[in-house]
Amino acid sequence: MTGPGLRERKKADTRAALARATLRLAREQGWAEVTVEQIAAAADVSSRTFFNHFSSKEEALLQPAGAEPGRFARQLAEQPAALPAREAARAVLRAGLAEIAADEDGGGWRVRMEVIGSDPALLARAVEVSTAGEREMAEALARRAGQDPDRDLEPVLLAAVLGAALRVTLVRWACAPGPVDLPALFDEAVELVATGLPGPAALS
Repeated sequence: MTGPGLRERKKADTRAALARATLRLAREQGWAEVTVEQIAAAADVSSRTFFNHFSSKEEALLQPAGAEPGRFARQLAEQPAALPAREAARAVLRAGLAEIAADEDGGGWRVRMEVIGSDPALLARAVEVSTAGEREMAEALARRAGQDPDRDLEPVLLAAVLGAALRVTLVRWACAPGPVDLPALFDEAVELVATGLPGPAALS
């Protein structure tokens, strides 16, 4: 299998530069003060080039790799057919978290989450992106199982549970005072849900 061609690599490099510039400016100036023109200038490209990669500054911050409809579905389809849906979805999400952890030095996901949490409108947009992601996950899981996400509860519930585990994992990781194994933390969250949460008595 051959890797991406020169054109694809250049596009990925430009997108990454724009995402880094977006994050840096948001941290330095505050999210509300950042403009697309500033981001483009910081990445040494034109505003037109910015819009070739991102639809808005929100997308550049929230989806630094770019909006990729169908990505989860494609990755889920690559999982072994014999693997149960929960484990297949877990493997896809775990791989994504491993990428975030590996890219921490350059990607700045902890800073990104701080910026998101500091702006109510941006936080609301992040929730919208998360909800859309869970819907895509439910549809992909339903197709894998020959189900209908509009009628069958299982794929929708599984997507919601995994989405919640993902969000809690990222928040806990971002707030941790020291190094945390991000994929392992996600595994812990999923296992806790799978084995059953403690009852009220255990929490008191």
